[in-house]
Amino acid sequence: MCGIAGVIKIHDPKDGPPPPPLEAIPESWLDILDESIKHRGPDGQGRFRDRAVREDGTVVDVALVHRRLSIIDHAGGHQPMVHDGERLRPDLTYEPGETPIVASEVEPGKPLVAVVFNGCIYNHRELRKELEGQGHKFETDHSDTEVLVHGWRVWGLRMGEELDGMSATVLWDRSTAQIATGSDLAGEKPLLQTGAGPSDARIWASVAPGFVRLSAQLHGNEPTVYLPGFEPWIQNGADWIPPVAAFASSAGEWNICPEFPRRGAPPRDPRYASSPLRSNRRRRRLVARGELPGRDLRHTDQADTLVNRAVSSRLEADVPLGVFLSGGIDSALIASITHTHRPDVQAFTVRMPDARFDESQGAAETAKHIGIEHHILDCDPNPAEDLIMLIEQLGLPFGDSSLLPTFWVSKAARMHVKVALSGDGGDELFGGYRRHTINSTLNRWRQLLKLIPTSLLDQRRPGTRSTYLARLATAARFGGYHELLAIFPTKDLRQLIPIIDGEPTGYDRFYRVDDPLREDFMHYLPDDLLRKTDTASMAVGLEVRAPFLAKELVEAALRTPIDILMPNGERKGLLKQVARKYLPDQIVDRPKQGFAIPIGEWFRSDYGGMRQLLYDHLHSANPFPGLAEAGVELNMKFVEQMLREHDAAGEKSINPWHGRDHSQRLYMLLVLSIWAKWLDRVRSGHEKAHD
Repeated sequence: MCGIAGVIKIHDPKDGPPPPPLEAIPESWLDILDESIKHRGPDGQGRFRDRAVREDGTVVDVALVHRRLSIIDHAGGHQPMVHDGERLRPDLTYEPGETPIVASEVEPGKPLVAVVFNGCIYNHRELRKELEGQGHKFETDHSDTEVLVHGWRVWGLRMGEELDGMSATVLWDRSTAQIATGSDLAGEKPLLQTGAGPSDARIWASVAPGFVRLSAQLHGNEPTVYLPGFEPWIQNGADWIPPVAAFASSAGEWNICPEFPRRGAPPRDPRYASSPLRSNRRRRRLVARGELPGRDLRHTDQADTLVNRAVSSRLEADVPLGVFLSGGIDSALIASITHTHRPDVQAFTVRMPDARFDESQGAAETAKHIGIEHHILDCDPNPAEDLIMLIEQLGLPFGDSSLLPTFWVSKAARMHVKVALSGDGGDELFGGYRRHTINSTLNRWRQLLKLIPTSLLDQRRPGTRSTYLARLATAARFGGYHELLAIFPTKDLRQLIPIIDGEPTGYDRFYRVDDPLREDFMHYLPDDLLRKTDTASMAVGLEVRAPFLAKELVEAALRTPIDILMPNGERKGLLKQVARKYLPDQIVDRPKQGFAIPIGEWFRSDYGGMRQLLYDHLHSANPFPGLAEAGVELNMKFVEQMLREHDAAGEKSINPWHGRDHSQRLYMLLVLSIWAKWLDRVRSGHEKAHD
């Protein structure tokens, strides 16, 4: 687990001789990128530079930046890792503050491969044996990073197919003078890219702030809001295209940097094309002809075997390792299986500040049954300050309020361990959400549902039947399944932001989704949940591993028919069958609670200064600086209406038709304001000053 960044600059020979390498990619650029990722890797740092000339005379400069969180092979896993075709070359790297080394000036004739990598390759020992069998000589004792520099020479872009792990990688191949980038199938580790800077440069980084700061240095007060990414981000709280001049690398894909990347051109999203097919007629025909692998999770024993294998593969670490334990089935199953493989592993639960959202008692019951050593930790939440820090560290207006409790859990656990296993992915792969069961109803009865007048429904409190029926009716009128996940359903979004680029906002038609689990796996999981976990855990230097996202388990689950994953419509029915082998019924059948905080009540009561923070931002003279200049006009009258309605919805004696719960919408507006004001400070050169 680390922070990474990379820069490639391509000089067209038609433009004349290129500047020296240290002018082509100034060290100040690397300082800016390094500053934005340093919190992700407190244990080490390094940089690499090189220059290569292609056959057509094109000159290519490259620079890689790394910050290390040391988990595996403390002595041998330093990055950037450079291999010259014969041996590792740490002498071709340098640390910030040292005299920069340009590898081509020291070692011009070797076919160098250099890599910066964030994550963990869990099958690195198996891959090492395979590569050694092909004649590759390894120098480190057990570094998973060294597998990448050797594996690239054998597999090239197919290397991603060999890896089981969470990973974001930037790799330089001098022999072709190209950069390759790649990420894991689920998108556990972030990798953003941008064309910030001259049009012949491309930059990658783990987080966005480096792009924003570098763009501000190069372009001054030009707008930094990227309009094509703005609307879906505000509607959903997250999206794979951020609302800044950066794009997320697509999960599960390896790419070669194009010769002359077009600035502002987003990459295609390959996740629909590259993920395994769910069982259907076409797939069965392909399997019968031997054109597709046939493994899925048709039997409980198969699922049990793959879950066990996934957990055991994620237990290697040279530092203390634990497991997160909530009151739910996902973490309980992982904790139980972990205990069978590593009886010394400890489980951690954080006692939440609101008893209604505290799962510590249920977790204690689970831990007692398993026999695992269990620690209930108290967090010291400071939500207002923590929220500002997290949003500015991420550099994006991330709209999922569970970021805060995830940060508190990570912070408390980090006092005891450096690696923790989590249950991320269980709901998306096995069907754990209510929307998974009602999607077919939405598709079948949408013509009737859209006739329901939502104005006659009580929407004061989320989670009630009336509020959910209103969401269904809205979904039937507009975007279908996607509306069920929206923070701002289309009707509300069009009141907040009626038009962007001359077009109405929100969904303009019903989008039918037949496989909601796949939809969530490809979008909601990487864009929201995994981004949340990565941001919260890396803020405190904690590595979080998700066994449910093991490659073979993911592929098998995505091939399994939904009626097997959810027999008789039971959410996570197959996973519960597996869990009953390890846990009693009262734990397996415990109602799903979800990981949340009462953010709406905090906006009314001012717990942790949250109401004050909300009103300080939304009632300030310029709550969203820079957005109007970028072409985004927010309706502040609607914002004021939401504030009034939200307060009214919390008053016990109020007429129900005067109030409406806007918890997540107000939270989204708050983080949008925090982010916009941070952007404004960066552009004006006053980033350290807070409003």
